[in-house]
Amino acid sequence: MTTSIDIKSVMREAYQLAEKTHGPGGAIGIVKDGEIVLQHTWGYADLKKHLPVTAQTRFPICSISKQFTCGVLLDLGEQLEHFDAALQTYLPNLETTRPSIRHLCNNQSGLRDYWALTVLHGADAEDVFRREDAKPLFARMRTTQFAPASRYSYSNGNFRILSDVIEDHTGRSLGKLYRERIFDVAGMETAELLPDTTTPADGVVGHEGNDTTGFFPATNRIYWTGDAGISASLDDMLAWERFIDRTREDETGLYRRLSSPQVFSDGNEAPYGNGLAHDMVGETPTTGHGGALRGFRCHRIHAASERLSVVVLFNHEGDAQAAARHLMKAALGLPRETPGEAPADPAWKGRYLDPGTGLLMTLAPGHSGLKATFAGSPERLTIGDDNTARSPAMTLARRGDEMEFERWRENLRGTAKKVSGEPVRDIAGRYHARELDAFLEIVETNGVFYGFFEGFLGKGEMTPLYPAAQDIWTLPCRRSMDAPAPGDWTVQVHRSGNGPVSGLTIGCWLARNIGYRPVGR
Repeated sequence: MTTSIDIKSVMREAYQLAEKTHGPGGAIGIVKDGEIVLQHTWGYADLKKHLPVTAQTRFPICSISKQFTCGVLLDLGEQLEHFDAALQTYLPNLETTRPSIRHLCNNQSGLRDYWALTVLHGADAEDVFRREDAKPLFARMRTTQFAPASRYSYSNGNFRILSDVIEDHTGRSLGKLYRERIFDVAGMETAELLPDTTTPADGVVGHEGNDTTGFFPATNRIYWTGDAGISASLDDMLAWERFIDRTREDETGLYRRLSSPQVFSDGNEAPYGNGLAHDMVGETPTTGHGGALRGFRCHRIHAASERLSVVVLFNHEGDAQAAARHLMKAALGLPRETPGEAPADPAWKGRYLDPGTGLLMTLAPGHSGLKATFAGSPERLTIGDDNTARSPAMTLARRGDEMEFERWRENLRGTAKKVSGEPVRDIAGRYHARELDAFLEIVETNGVFYGFFEGFLGKGEMTPLYPAAQDIWTLPCRRSMDAPAPGDWTVQVHRSGNGPVSGLTIGCWLARNIGYRPVGR
């Protein structure tokens, strides 16, 4: 028996959320027991044209598209293993173990994210990324960043390859397959695959910025399909949630199959599969996914045991995931979270290098716990009496100058070592990455270092490098073709003893451990 919800209380929370979420416009909805109990829109799809957001306004739902791509694949009625041989076509130069189609569906392939790699191939944030640019990018890949099925790492390229596999196998466009096999069946009347992000549907404009800088239109010029590309209205998304509820008892139903449990190669539970993240809101299991493109954020959550779904669509860069979780908690009658008050011991502060991922972990004690920056966005952790810091995503245990960590969602464990000191300032030069067949050039300007990436997508802009520790630098990347951007690239300098630079290792959370060698040395 599902829990009843206080509709008036939830509506009050929804209206407050709309007001507090600063931005041009948005749309939110809730489905309970198969019925729409909340449908609320506000603001403007285009501020300059005074075009209002309505329940029929289609937003790019970005990575929420991934579950629909997997849905088409499952609905073809063939075993996933049947498609594995086709991956040789898309990954012809891969020298390590080739992942399977199932690994792609579950983000267990080990393939580095192709949108992060566009930065290393010299792309500019406002460049055009054509449909035909994806295949040569995949063809250059030589290694995976971990053995397939052993870990989880978010990779948009997994689903882009699935799109091509589906179209090559069926001889039909993915857009038509979405329409016939999912949209028409679920009653998503206006949902559509619109892979060119240059001009979003229905005149909706994505906005970057905030109340301080002002809101301004985001420029997107990428072509994506499979990993994203669907545009859908609030009406369409609520129809999807109602379809999920209607088919909840059908063991062969599409969403039942999409949301089936997955595992890693060691037998551990994998909290991601078929384009869906498995999570908890309070004590309630959920499935869902978020989506992001420059100027847009969206999120959906479904709690099967409660027959409850929440959808959030923004045409700005507000935190749609937090908004969706807030509404889900309100609908479940859960109390608001209150931040901890115990300050963290200053001894936690510092930078730590994880040799496994090749990435820096930065810890900063605050008045309400510990802030860790490791896998993209900063994370708040609470320190317990056992000298262990915890958050829903990560556990840290301090052992002197070492930090043992576990990230259960990724099936990742390691020991990061504290780093310090000043780097030797002899890194200027040109470097080549065999993994990418691309270059990095570092130049010195009166003691300050800048670098740019160059590859088959062009020559990137100059970006400053900042010293982090002895032979470790960071290279920030706050804007890229996709969103969110890679963040800080960790740059490790390698030497032969105390001699000159013999190579670099560069990585971010989505694309790790890429080796570069000096050119002409």
